[in-house]
Amino acid sequence: MSARIERASLLLPALGGLVALAWTALWVWQASPYGRYLDHGGLANSALVCSAPASALAQGALYVGGWVLMTAAMMLPSTFPLLAILHRMTRQRSDAAALVALATVGYLGVWLLFGVAAHLLDLGLHRLLEQRALLLTDPWIYGAGLLLLAGAFQFSSLKHRCLDKCRAPLSFVVQHWRGGNAAAQALRLGAHHGAFCVGCCWALMLLMFAVGTGNVGWMLALGAVMAIEKNLPWGRQFSAPLGAALLLWGAWIVLTNTVAPPGV
Repeated sequence: MSARIERASLLLPALGGLVALAWTALWVWQASPYGRYLDHGGLANSALVCSAPASALAQGALYVGGWVLMTAAMMLPSTFPLLAILHRMTRQRSDAAALVALATVGYLGVWLLFGVAAHLLDLGLHRLLEQRALLLTDPWIYGAGLLLLAGAFQFSSLKHRCLDKCRAPLSFVVQHWRGGNAAAQALRLGAHHGAFCVGCCWALMLLMFAVGTGNVGWMLALGAVMAIEKNLPWGRQFSAPLGAALLLWGAWIVLTNTVAPPGV
């Protein structure tokens, strides 16, 4: 029994080590010749859709792998409270570590699906804007649009419904943990939590496509913002000022690019 509890007590530090490893891997990857595979712009500007199937598959796998690393680095820390509660509830079981691992896989799996969809949408938008030559004549439209979208979403009812679920990990686990097939329950628990987390944070994550998904500094900043919203006591009140700041930022970009200075 003591050995089982000892193994369980090492689980959350191990998850912390996993997050640290993800950040280190991102830092090294960004500095390497393959750093372009962390940047959505590389996908948008590549001939991925026209290349040979094997090459396209390899490039796609690199982009997906980069997204999974970014998700693990940015989003896993904000879900530690839920994983800690699941860990305490199952620590007497011999498969406690496996159940937390399955919940983590379910959580990251939902973010992976979102990442694939977001990359495809981003690629489609780039193709559309390139056809209309907007990215060449007015490249600021893309970034300003994402900032305004993210800012407006901060005030939406969907944002706050999902955020409330993320901010109540104990009630979430109690609601979704019903026994039975423990492995399937753990996987579904992680996936359900991931779905609400995507519902809460998708617009902020899309900002990575405005600033560059391979920018480690921006990843740290956005990850900290989302962790504050979800975990700190005053995090819910942080959403409105953040939304206002994003709206002002987007509006400033629009104004500086559309309003001619006096005398021009």
